Amino acid sequence: MNALLARSLKEHIPVEMIYLAANNQITQRRIIVKEMRGSYFKAFCFLRNDDRLFKLENILSVMPEKQRLLKTS
Repeated sequence: MNALLARSLKEHIPVEMIYLAANNQITQRRIIVKEMRGSYFKAFCFLRNDDRLFKLENILSVMPEKQRLLKTS
């Protein structure tokens, strides 16, 4: 998990994560990590279209971004 977050930070690439919010709501988010801060990290969240602060302990899953297939005719 930390390796994917570090790669997102270093290469500025999006990753997808399943996250447990403070209100116990589970969300799937597409993010680009901007800064690591111990047990927290700052990332741009495409769901909220804003920078957000996330707790590492609330991440349920992290995976590489799914490749979007282009439709050809």
